[in-house]
Amino acid sequence: MAGGRLWPWMGLAWMLGLAQLGALPLTAGPRDEVQAAALQRLREVFDIEELPPDVLPRKKPPQFMVDLFNKVADANGITRAPGLLEGDVVRSFEDRAPVEQDRFFFDVSAMERGEQVLKAELRVFKLRRRRVARRADPQHFCKVEVYELLEGGSNPHKKNLIASRLLSLYSEGWEVFNVTQTVSKWVGSSNSNHGFLITATHLLSNRIEHNLVAFAKGQGNLQESRNALLVLFTNSNKRRSSSFVPSSTKLNPAKNDAFLRVPRETLIIKNSGESKSRRPRAAAVPSSKSQVTACHRRELYVDFHAIGWSGWIIYPSGYNAFYCRGSCLFPLGERQNATNHATVQSIVHTLKLSEDVSTPCCVPDELKSLNLLYFDDKENVVLKNYKDMVATRCGCH
Repeated sequence: MAGGRLWPWMGLAWMLGLAQLGALPLTAGPRDEVQAAALQRLREVFDIEELPPDVLPRKKPPQFMVDLFNKVADANGITRAPGLLEGDVVRSFEDRAPVEQDRFFFDVSAMERGEQVLKAELRVFKLRRRRVARRADPQHFCKVEVYELLEGGSNPHKKNLIASRLLSLYSEGWEVFNVTQTVSKWVGSSNSNHGFLITATHLLSNRIEHNLVAFAKGQGNLQESRNALLVLFTNSNKRRSSSFVPSSTKLNPAKNDAFLRVPRETLIIKNSGESKSRRPRAAAVPSSKSQVTACHRRELYVDFHAIGWSGWIIYPSGYNAFYCRGSCLFPLGERQNATNHATVQSIVHTLKLSEDVSTPCCVPDELKSLNLLYFDDKENVVLKNYKDMVATRCGCH
């Protein structure tokens, strides 16, 4: 395995111990500085520049985003299969235009610099039209057109047709329009974003009628669940740092060993089916025998509530990152998933052919990605995929 893939995971494992120090009695001084630095680095791992405000449970996420999360990830946020998500970020923006207006406006300023729009969808919920009694109405369809507004104001006239289709007057449900080209332009120039206008034209008279079709737009639990959404599938195009190594000038393991002695019960979750609750497990007492245990995987539960992030992370509430521990002494067995290089290294070390050659290291040799569904600092719901966050297998390398 390439070393670059391991550093984000190793940095995360090291920082989790420090992140738990908030639960321990600390005095002001170097410990606080190290803890603050670790939490800052943790935000960088998760691409969070500023911590969003706590909005849960006051604000509910769009059902579309919840369904999308459940499609691509399991309950712990682990990716079900590669390729299910287009890009590595999905952003949803709710309509910000006044309820009484026919236009739709979405503030896409939360997009990060360098983020590439792969696809943009305008999702609106069409309401069923009530039939008028004692009136012959041969008209069952209308033409719905989506325009990009080219100017602001309460009564804009300049507009550009984006999409059109025929819709039944008496159907109800979500309609999805591809608006990728328009939104890509908005991301590049925010001043050009004046929103969308949706019109309905009577086929027989070829005349726009404002009351012909209605789309959900308003307050209340039912209407909010049907409010218009602009959904962006993007690539972050960020190279996550692979050079995180605790600086010896900032953290000397020998002098700061107390920083790393964190009770394991704050990090562990049971995998057994006895209980679904996260029960603490007693820390194992190290012994001379356990210190030479072969390389294996151990549990490392990341609890977002303990870190202080549960007020804006929707799913999951935490996840098991796992970590690798144990020795890679000769002879290396099949269960240790050793590379040929590690096997040769262990032989050279055993035969003492070189004084500078140590034993191979027990590290993750298979990693899976993690998905987070959360509110950003503007209360937009984001689904983001983070690569190489969960160690699924350990080996000697």
